[in-house]
Amino acid sequence: MGRCIYGCSAVTFFFLLVTASSLEPGHHNKTGSGQINSNSVLVALLDSHYTELAELVEKALLLQKLEDAVGRHNITIFAPRNEALERDLDPDFKRFLLQPGNLKSLQTLLLSHIVPTRVGSNQWPEENSGRVKHLTLGSDQVLHLSKTKGNGKRLVNSAVITRPDDLTRPDGLIHGIERLLIPRSVQEDFNRRRNLRSISAVLPEGAPEVDPRTNRLKKSAAAAAVPAGSPPVLPIQSAIAPGPSLAPAPAPGPGGPRHHFNGEAQVKDFIHTLLHYGGYNEMADILVNLTSLATEMGRLVSEGYVLTVLAPNDEAMAKLTTDQLSEPGAPEQIVYYHIIPEYQTEESMYNSVRRFRKVNYETLRFPHKVAAKEADGSVKFGSGDRSAYLFDPDIYTDGRISVQGIDGVLFPEEEGTVKKQTSPVKKVVQPRRGKLLEVACRMLGAIGKDSYLSTC
Repeated sequence: MGRCIYGCSAVTFFFLLVTASSLEPGHHNKTGSGQINSNSVLVALLDSHYTELAELVEKALLLQKLEDAVGRHNITIFAPRNEALERDLDPDFKRFLLQPGNLKSLQTLLLSHIVPTRVGSNQWPEENSGRVKHLTLGSDQVLHLSKTKGNGKRLVNSAVITRPDDLTRPDGLIHGIERLLIPRSVQEDFNRRRNLRSISAVLPEGAPEVDPRTNRLKKSAAAAAVPAGSPPVLPIQSAIAPGPSLAPAPAPGPGGPRHHFNGEAQVKDFIHTLLHYGGYNEMADILVNLTSLATEMGRLVSEGYVLTVLAPNDEAMAKLTTDQLSEPGAPEQIVYYHIIPEYQTEESMYNSVRRFRKVNYETLRFPHKVAAKEADGSVKFGSGDRSAYLFDPDIYTDGRISVQGIDGVLFPEEEGTVKKQTSPVKKVVQPRRGKLLEVACRMLGAIGKDSYLSTC
């Protein structure tokens, strides 16, 4: 955690605190006012073994609370050594604790290591007497003291006391423990807010590559290294020329061996795959944080529906403005417009736009549709500035959910737009002459009746 950066500030703060207290006449190890001197157990935290914990106490703004505690009664601190906080603790959990928004979790964590009574090593329960509970300074947090059978090691919860009675002072003592004690509430809070990148994803399996010149499967490096006479690397079915019989088949019904109708598991699986693929973390973030949306997608798949997700990449999502996201429910509406209630792959969409030039797909943002057409040898969605190309095809395809990566965020055409009114232009309309008048004029002209020609 940067001993030189943060630990030194903790030492300075403690030093100023002790200096100010020592200037007050008549104060000894503890007083009713809660002020401390250099012989306090809080100052003992500055021992070289526990400077990391002292730093966390300062970060959590708990110095005043602990000073009041030692002023009223003795305390016992179960302190993990610096090595446990520097090397053995998850780096993501460290960052979580030091974020300003997680101050309450940090305070709960630290207060759960402090018991408002003096518990020496000679007060530990015997091996056969079970566990003894002690209430901590943290709200509703309890520590269990026990001994292991056989070797008689002292335990606090499941952590071993490595340095019993390490530092004893008149107002308390410190036991060194092997690791940090993490309350369940803090662990659950971390699990809810941890970075999405830490979620283990399922490795996506891409389809075999096809050589566009020969329309045959490309041989992988592993296949090229296989000696003659060995069994084929790819199954025999992969060598069959693609045709209608190999088109994506509907997923099997409920109760099948692969549980294709387990919508919740499939939605979670495709989000994990999206994270592992890379470049689509913003889209995955919306799907994970908007739990109602992910639940709704899982329910649709469980009921037998199929979905195609047009996933904008991170560069496209970064271009969204505050105005586009500020309206209540705006992220959900954006995602709804990118979900098609059909199962489409790159091949099926490309064949459709080549045959019909333009295809309108229904979306979950009823009644808006997203238009697709062929452009530059790919599929282009939308029109004008609000268009996007099929950028990463078939990121995930399992027969029920298809994920297609696009390079832009799509928006439906504006509703209720009024065309600009142009100023009216006066136009002189020539009177239309009937066919009978035209015939009469031609006859009069032929016989030379000039007086009648003026009326024509």
